[in-house]
Amino acid sequence: AAARLAAEQEVENLSGLSPNPEKDIFVVRENRTTCLMAEFAAKFIVPYDVWASNYVDLITEQADIPLSRGAEMKGKCGTNESELELSWLEQAYTLKLFFLKEGHNTTRGPEAFWRLSRIQFTYDTSERTYFKDAVSPGKHTASSHRLSALVTPAGKSYECQAQQTISLISSDHQKSVQLLLSEVRLQPFDITADFVFSEEHKCPVDQREQLEETLPLILGLILGLVIVITLGIYHIHHKLTASQVQIPRDRSQYKHMG
Repeated sequence: AAARLAAEQEVENLSGLSPNPEKDIFVVRENRTTCLMAEFAAKFIVPYDVWASNYVDLITEQADIPLSRGAEMKGKCGTNESELELSWLEQAYTLKLFFLKEGHNTTRGPEAFWRLSRIQFTYDTSERTYFKDAVSPGKHTASSHRLSALVTPAGKSYECQAQQTISLISSDHQKSVQLLLSEVRLQPFDITADFVFSEEHKCPVDQREQLEETLPLILGLILGLVIVITLGIYHIHHKLTASQVQIPRDRSQYKHMG
């Protein structure tokens, strides 16, 4: 059964299709149907210790580790739980994303949504591409704590162009590792068309930026409409008053009337 399941599942790294070299695209298919799609740019900021010049004190350096386009991937789809696992540079780095679909009661009745429920990042400070002369090099794991991110109504995909920062706590002396996500489009459940995202649910930051972009245009249109209406009222009022008989204010002119 396990062999049959493995044969029926396909995972594809389609990052080469993106015009953005920092953006990755991953697809998981089961039974020839897409069940998970993920597009995003990701980078990790990882603090680590090195010896100071006196070889007595420790100082903290920072490694900026991007997600490699050649990442190997694994995936698992389920009714209420899905996973995406990515590894690169000969498994020196591994990122695991866990998704959960659940429901809650609202004033409109029960509603379902999905969220990113857990992140696990494993990194090796003995790897020399991003870590230089790390003290006590070795593997460490950074994990999220009580995470509830990318919350999206069930049946929709999550979209967010803005950069988001998620903090992870490392096994390396409880250091804080930062995961920077941007240009995110993601859907781990309920994909109805092969290789096609469902209707997007925009993140609050993108919604606010979109409002900030359109608000000046809306205000400009309203101001223009007010000016047109004001000029129209003035023109109508001027024509009405011009057609009325003008009574002289100088009483001496009354004798010429009649």
